[in-house]
Amino acid sequence: MAERPDPCHAVVDSPIGPLTIAANERGVTGIYMQAHSHPPAPEALGKKLESPGDDPFIARAARELGEYFAGQRTTFDVPLDAAGTEFQRRVWAELARIPFGQTRSYGDLALELGDVKLTRAVGTANGRNPVSIIVPCHRVIGADGSLTGYAGGLDRKLFLLRLEGIVPEPEETLF
Repeated sequence: MAERPDPCHAVVDSPIGPLTIAANERGVTGIYMQAHSHPPAPEALGKKLESPGDDPFIARAARELGEYFAGQRTTFDVPLDAAGTEFQRRVWAELARIPFGQTRSYGDLALELGDVKLTRAVGTANGRNPVSIIVPCHRVIGADGSLTGYAGGLDRKLFLLRLEGIVPEPEETLF
């Protein structure tokens, strides 16, 4: 393995399109989908590696994501080092507690943080989660069960929720 630059990133294929995985010497700093609504600054991504295997954190994240997409993993163990405000990190910690195959509403998360009036702020912090999928912001839905906002797009959110069995696959009909 070559000496790693810091920070660095690599692109891996996935069923929801290419994923850019970024890392530093402490862990994964971001996972970004194509056309991500809050892309990182180029300096946050650092040098592009030729292979995910050129960095231990990126390699591990790629392996764990592959297992997740194959239905073989429901939790992630790769170290993370996501940059954010204290409030954002509190929200992301709550997101990380949402079990595979379950959802929470923005209001539920606000209550878990101690104040239902934080619902809008929770939504904003959720949308700024830089480590999508591993920190499962896709598991947050509207109070009425609707699929609302997702930095990677609602089609990808729906795919992830179907992968986890939260939303059933559409039934094929003849008409």
